[in-house]
Amino acid sequence: MPKGLIQTGTVAKAALAHFAALLRVRRKEKGLTLDELADRLGASTPTVRKMLGGAPTVAIGTYFEAAHILGVPLFDPDSDRFAATASRTAEIDSLLPKRIVNREEEEVDDDF
Repeated sequence: MPKGLIQTGTVAKAALAHFAALLRVRRKEKGLTLDELADRLGASTPTVRKMLGGAPTVAIGTYFEAAHILGVPLFDPDSDRFAATASRTAEIDSLLPKRIVNREEEEVDDDF
């Protein structure tokens, strides 16, 4: 695969397009120019332009930081529900194996 080419499925493309649209709308509502948002993000203006276009090549941290700066919620805004969900997720994670190892498949004898 050529460098810089990121394969994204239909669902990921749709999610990025939606997320980018939320960021674009909020940027305009706040009256920030591309240069101002880039400065606050610590990113270049071309990177911000790509992000607002939904490019999968932009780091997810850049998307998340832009969401924070612009006030676009990433998770449930209800802090109690968020804390409960985070706690439950941590509990489930602690019960699951720490590593998933690739096991050689056993040949199934299905010759009856």
